[in-house]
Amino acid sequence: MSFQDVANSTLLYLLVIFGLLYIIAFASVFLIQSYKRCLELGIDKKTIYKVIKSTLIFTIVPSIAIVIGFYSLATVFGIPWPWWRLSVLGSVAYELMAADMAAKGMGYNSIALMAEANDPQVFGAVMFVMSIGILGGFLVLLPFAKKMTTGLMEARERKDNTWGIVMTSCFMLTLIAVFFPLMIFDNPVSAATLFTSAFIAFSLGYIAKRFRLLWLNDFILALTLILAMVASVGWSNLLL
Repeated sequence: MSFQDVANSTLLYLLVIFGLLYIIAFASVFLIQSYKRCLELGIDKKTIYKVIKSTLIFTIVPSIAIVIGFYSLATVFGIPWPWWRLSVLGSVAYELMAADMAAKGMGYNSIALMAEANDPQVFGAVMFVMSIGILGGFLVLLPFAKKMTTGLMEARERKDNTWGIVMTSCFMLTLIAVFFPLMIFDNPVSAATLFTSAFIAFSLGYIAKRFRLLWLNDFILALTLILAMVASVGWSNLLL
């Protein structure tokens, strides 16, 4: 049995489909209960439907970027595993970083070389790393999420809400501190692609603000991903 045989196995498809159906059922039950609760609170149906409609729109639009990330992962890991990861827990940046670390930990220079080795045990190890790595956040959130959320809300409601701003900024700075060194110092292509994507995102944001194209804000992430992928191909030809 090869790497791709495991990655696209029937068993993995069935497990992923079962997990997704469970999540859809859970979300549906929550939606029904929320709808009934809104009616109990006296909120009219027109307002409820308006909220549901706007939520659907703001859910579907960011999914364009997720679909792009799905295809980039599917070329290496097959369809079911990226489908599961990006549908439930993961993000493209995290999944690629975790997979790359797992590949290098097993002695491969890149994810592509790892896939070419065609070792099914390698795929199992990557699945384990990608799954365990993301659980750290959940283990922290389960006991502390409520206190953290209420604490931030109380801090923001105060007249001097500097602490709330600092905490939010710290979260973003933590993400930058984790991802930027890997992207900048890994190889020149990733660094050039990073700065290109930042320039594209800044330019699109400026255009949306300058010309009051509010709808463009919903597509900045998707467009940046697409254009950055195209740019990465060009940088690869120039720098490698």
